[in-house]
Amino acid sequence: MTAISVLVTSYHEPDTLPRALGALHLQLPPDSEVLVICPDNETAQAAARFEAVQVVRDPGIGKPAAINLGLAQTGGEIAVLTDGDVYVGPNVLSLLLSPFADAQVGAVSARPVSISPRNTMLGYWSHLLTDAGAHAERLKRDATGQFFVCSGYLFAIRRRLIDAIPEDALAEDAVISHRIGEQGYRIRYAPDAHVYVKYPDNYRDWLKQKVRSAGGYAQPYIADSPLQMRSFRHEALAGTGRALSYPRTPHEFLWTLILFAARLHLWTLIFWRVRVRRIPLNQLWQRVESTK
Repeated sequence: MTAISVLVTSYHEPDTLPRALGALHLQLPPDSEVLVICPDNETAQAAARFEAVQVVRDPGIGKPAAINLGLAQTGGEIAVLTDGDVYVGPNVLSLLLSPFADAQVGAVSARPVSISPRNTMLGYWSHLLTDAGAHAERLKRDATGQFFVCSGYLFAIRRRLIDAIPEDALAEDAVISHRIGEQGYRIRYAPDAHVYVKYPDNYRDWLKQKVRSAGGYAQPYIADSPLQMRSFRHEALAGTGRALSYPRTPHEFLWTLILFAARLHLWTLIFWRVRVRRIPLNQLWQRVESTK
């Protein structure tokens, strides 16, 4: 029986996918399988160059549908979900898998690490949001046994806990995390399991990405859940102090203040587009080129 199934969702990423698969290939246990779910020929051809990688063609209607297609074809007790435009650090799979020795653990999140330059404003934002934001919050919640959302860049789940997710979900990682938490299972954090991510380098792309991810928290799948982690109010109360203590230079302090304005802009867009106009996934999801 296959113990581990690695699902890599990828869309028009033939240049970054080989790096992602190469880093994973070095760590795969013998009782594992790797599925690359993609809609395009270029990505499929890049994946096919790797031995023991199964290519699953999806209809190109969004990441949730691609994940559902991959989950339907997995045989593993544990499913590891990641993307074709990121890559993992050493020993990541063993670090992700070890917490599952506890039968009450339903999911384990890796730690995203920004590879964007810190000496630019958008690059600095990525470091602040991943380090002082997501990393600090997950550390605190993991230590106290509280619920938190896994990082969609890399996380592992008990396969039997998730059959499928709504195909219009904007934040599939949050939907999966909430559904596992609602079943009474604990989510754990593996802070030394690094996944390296290139973040947007311009404001237009930054908004595209953030509206898509943070906007998912305004959808009923998460907004109506008894488990809550992320909102504008929580961000303002819990994140302001950490953000203001993160800068090292006057330039970074100024960029932090600009980020506050950008986050206000972001949450205003989310309220209007997701809660008021209810714009569907196929219109909100826009490819972000600068992260490739």
